[in-house]
Amino acid sequence: MNIRNKVLVGLILLCVVDVLIPLPITGLVLVYVVVQRPPWFVDLANRIYRS
Repeated sequence: MNIRNKVLVGLILLCVVDVLIPLPITGLVLVYVVVQRPPWFVDLANRIYRS
């Protein structure tokens, strides 16, 4: 499974959890990524666009 498929599966799982639990987890993760700019996100984006 390549990195794009792993990211897609992860986002789908987050969306399912978001539907089942009324707390907007996907939005909270997005706010965390935008505010904190974690190094793992930059690495993930680089791997996605490199492949």
